[in-house]
Amino acid sequence: MRNADRARRLRGAHDLLLPRVPDRRPGPEGPAPLAVAAVRRAAPLALLALVGCAGFGGNGASHFTVKSHLVGRSLKQAVLLPPGRTTGRPLLILLHGRSSSPDSMVSGELRAALRKLGRRAPLVVIANGGDHSYYHDRADGRWGSYVLREVIPAAVRRYHADGKRVAIGGFSMGGFGALDLARFRRFCAVGAHSAALWRTGGETPAGAFDNAEDFARNDVLGAARANLGLYGRARIWIDVGRDDPFRSADTELSRRLPQARFHLRAGGHDISYLNAHMTQILGFYADALARCR
Repeated sequence: MRNADRARRLRGAHDLLLPRVPDRRPGPEGPAPLAVAAVRRAAPLALLALVGCAGFGGNGASHFTVKSHLVGRSLKQAVLLPPGRTTGRPLLILLHGRSSSPDSMVSGELRAALRKLGRRAPLVVIANGGDHSYYHDRADGRWGSYVLREVIPAAVRRYHADGKRVAIGGFSMGGFGALDLARFRRFCAVGAHSAALWRTGGETPAGAFDNAEDFARNDVLGAARANLGLYGRARIWIDVGRDDPFRSADTELSRRLPQARFHLRAGGHDISYLNAHMTQILGFYADALARCR
């Protein structure tokens, strides 16, 4: 009975805010490696369409659109430019939560943290993950491959960022996505902020995975149990609120990863929790990217 109650709470963490969608058929193969190589062969990737050359919306973010062949749609990305020139800057890819958008992560706290970092600040791109992709390859699109093969190369080309110094992180659905994509060991650092993690497929909300096989292919906790060196030499940050329903699973993951920096803080499963700690979080990424070779 306790397990059933826990499953309902975990599903409810999303379902309170999110529409339920039907499960889908098995998805395609897992994501391909991060394409620094794809940047070099980027002639076919005429995917980038800039939305507004001046680039800035009311929230201080600029945007560009990726016309994705891998998910079959055009998706607007949000960009926060660091102080000064972007040429040669490291790149931080952030992934947003479910039933949300890239602009949901753009905040005064994020902008202030970037200003505080000055020349150490990375270029920040918030990748559009749609409503409930969970950033993995699946029946309705190759969402993981899209981040790795389309969004990142497009950002590197457009802003002349350093494609060899890339970190990835995310909130909730995006925290899961960052952990899942970082398993391919293509990032200098990975950050999971209130990551949506489940121990079994039965705990997941509708639409998070296509079916049991899809969950098994992308079971971050299961992969960490089987391989303590899951993320290679990447620096790892995991944080979660004391009142977050994902606290137990996130805590377990931190214990499975010896090199992870784990932070349990006051708060629940909401974006205000993330923003309250943005200065420390951005500092982690900046330090990790500065040490990346």
